Amino acid sequence: MDRITPRTLSGFMELLPEDQIRFDRMVELIRESFSVYGFTPLDTPVIEAAEVLLAKGGGETEKQIYRLTKGDSDLALRFDLTVPLAKYVSIHYGQLAFPFRRFQIGKVYRGERAQRGRFREFYQADIDVIGDGALAVINEAEMPSVIYHTFQALGLKDFVIRVNNRKVLNGLFAAMNLEDKAGAIMQTVDKLEKIGLTQTTAILVDELGVPKDSADRLLELLTSSQRGQSPVGILASYMGKNDLLDAGIEELLTVARYMEAFGVPDTHFTVDLTIARGLDYYTGTVYETIIPAHPEIGSICSGGRYDNLAEYYTDKKLPGVGISIGLTRLFYVLEEQKYLNPGFLTAPADALILPMTEDWAPAIAFATALRSMGLRTQIYGEEKKFKNKMGYADKLGIPYVVFLGEDEIAANKVTVKDMHTGEQETLPARAAAERIAAGVKPGRTAKPIGV
Repeated sequence: MDRITPRTLSGFMELLPEDQIRFDRMVELIRESFSVYGFTPLDTPVIEAAEVLLAKGGGETEKQIYRLTKGDSDLALRFDLTVPLAKYVSIHYGQLAFPFRRFQIGKVYRGERAQRGRFREFYQADIDVIGDGALAVINEAEMPSVIYHTFQALGLKDFVIRVNNRKVLNGLFAAMNLEDKAGAIMQTVDKLEKIGLTQTTAILVDELGVPKDSADRLLELLTSSQRGQSPVGILASYMGKNDLLDAGIEELLTVARYMEAFGVPDTHFTVDLTIARGLDYYTGTVYETIIPAHPEIGSICSGGRYDNLAEYYTDKKLPGVGISIGLTRLFYVLEEQKYLNPGFLTAPADALILPMTEDWAPAIAFATALRSMGLRTQIYGEEKKFKNKMGYADKLGIPYVVFLGEDEIAANKVTVKDMHTGEQETLPARAAAERIAAGVKPGRTAKPIGV
């Protein structure tokens, strides 16, 4: 029989057990954080009708989507969690209470070229608030709070949430008589951090035909925060020149004003007029979250306001605001930059019990007692040498090994070995269980990210 060489497809990430435990803990903490803000969990099918997924797409989306057929059905794997949300709200509109607040954590698929830190199969963690006809700007002010508290819960401290408003940008373009080039300018400005001021200016002037003085004036304003100036103060001088600009400035001021009340310190939040989010999808407040020490990573959480979630599926106006965390990419870059906490316990068990007699009943009883206390416990069930058993515990990083021999059983005690220090002691069963519980608590409660 010919052997098939096992392989994992490019762009699909498989984790070793210790990293899978870290990743799952990240997902658990994000789920808890989203729930604290009153978001309800939602799950949608991984496979949808292709026409449903492509209703808002086409172009690049159609090139990246994974399509498959079953009989006469034209199907596709979901490429994000927002389009399935639009479909879901359209179908269940009459059964939902608005504003509808949902979170979803799940895999999505994009057939783009796999490269460092970018995957074809990856987890996204999304939250959205959907309104019925209208949605107050206070919902846009709350999103940075969710971002801040979620990353704090994970243990990430070195991050900044950058906020802007698309109405401000579009209003500025109109006030400068650049309205007809707004889309192209927006996409160019969105690349400013990557390509630099000189190249951005060249594209605006040489390729888009923006007058040089207008380009200079626009970029001077947009980059004001990078020079230590307050863009909010500078924007005040533009008030009254354009209705859309005035609305955007007011919304931006509202979002900024409520940050402290929502618990976001000014060390982790800034108004940055260069944040454009190149997609036409967004219509109001937009967000990007970065790690300043590693700008090459780019945004680790982004999103914004959109005025009509489900226009391709219903005639009802369903505005919303949402954010998305690319979890697989985030985990990859955190691991690459050594941001993961080495003090986080990644072993699959807190204790490994080694029965030393033919009668396994005492070992089983002690394992049951430990599990009833919430301690993750394994019983080693293979007939191997003692050295192999200890090697198993060491390789998995299990912090405690418990020996149950004839002497321990006769004395109604167990022997506990601390695999980190090498110390071991014989204790009554209850005291041994408490010793293990106290010893693993720091690693069990540690945050998965250590900076």
